[in-house]
Order: sequence, then C-alpha cells, then structure tokens
Amino acid sequence: MTTAIVIVLGLATVVVVLGAIVRSAAARRTRRREPVRTPPAAPGRLPLSAPVADAGFFDPRTIRVGDTVYVDAARYRALGALHCTMQGEKWTEYLLDEGARRHNWLSIEERPGTQGESLHLEVLLWTDVPTQGMVPAKHMLIVDGVEFAPIERGTAAFRSEGNTGLPERGLLDFADYRAGDGRLLSFQRVQGGQWEAAYARPLTPGSVRVDRMP
Repeated sequence: MTTAIVIVLGLATVVVVLGAIVRSAAARRTRRREPVRTPPAAPGRLPLSAPVADAGFFDPRTIRVGDTVYVDAARYRALGALHCTMQGEKWTEYLLDEGARRHNWLSIEERPGTQGESLHLEVLLWTDVPTQGMVPAKHMLIVDGVEFAPIERGTAAFRSEGNTGLPERGLLDFADYRAGDGRLLSFQRVQGGQWEAAYARPLTPGSVRVDRMP
C-alpha cells in the first residue's frame, strides 16, 4: 500500500521480515471521530469499547515496542508503533508479529463518552481484507456481500517507532465505514500510495495482556 523506504541491512533474514511488514503496514484502521456508541451485537461479537478505569485489567495504553502481547489466545510481538495525530486528537497503532510473516495492527485510542460518561478506550484488532484494487467511495460499499456505509475520511500525521516498514514521519489518508451489524472497515494509504483495507475486531477488557522483559 505504500512506497517503501528501502533500508540496506546486513542480514538477509531481516530484509525478508521488513518486506513483509511493508506489505501489511497500511492494512489497518485509522480512526472514527463520531461519538462512542455500542452497535447492535452480532453473534459472538465483542463490545466496541470499555471504560478506561476498569479495575483489574491490563491497560493496553502501556504497551511498549518489544513487548510480547497476548490478544485472547494469540501470542504476538510488538515490532513497532505509529503515534498518530489529527486535529489535536491522538491514538497509537502497534504492529504485531504473529510469526510466519503474519502481521496485525492493534489500535488504541482514548475517547470521550457520550452524555457526560467517563472516557473510554477503543481497542481494535485489524486484519487485512483483499479488496483487489477497490478504492474508497463516498457512498455505500459492498465487500464480501456486506454493505458498509461511510463514517469519515481525512488525513492524519504519524510518527513511527521501532520497525513499521514506514517512514519515520509522514501523512496517511483514510476512509472508514461501518456495516449495519457494527462491523468496521477502513481503507488507508500512506504518502499517496496504494489503498489497502482492513476489518476491525473490537476487544473487551482483559482480552489484551503483556509479558515484558525486566
């Protein structure tokens, strides 16, 4: 999805891993600035967001690059992070390596609640969607037989940390959509590159934990 910056590294295995990261780097979410609300739940679907102050749960805002991250039963390593800003709002996206060149993005954003409610954390796990050259439109899209209505589009600035396969700093364009059952779809491109898309899976409190080296 992006025009990758070629980094000459001494070990060929590192080059292979970096290439895999670049190919998956933009297939993830950006953000939706609409008020937080919990959509109607589909079978087996998790709630959209959770109160920030839930006692007894790991706080995913404390994830660091290099951590071993567990999402439900899956084990990942946090290879890098994107620190994003748009119109004064901030969020973080972590590139998670599952092994065998498989990568996902975990996005974490602190968002205000509605009607005076406390802040909420929106924690989403994003998975690539093969859209075969599809570009985001300003009207409804049909992907895998599901209708998605547009939510928002825009451009955010980012700063990279660790290995993301992206420039140290740059701009990304996004277009976000939601299905009637609450399913999320996001298109994204970096520095005017190729559009890529991803589905989001919201996570509940306690779904994310970390093993950290002392």
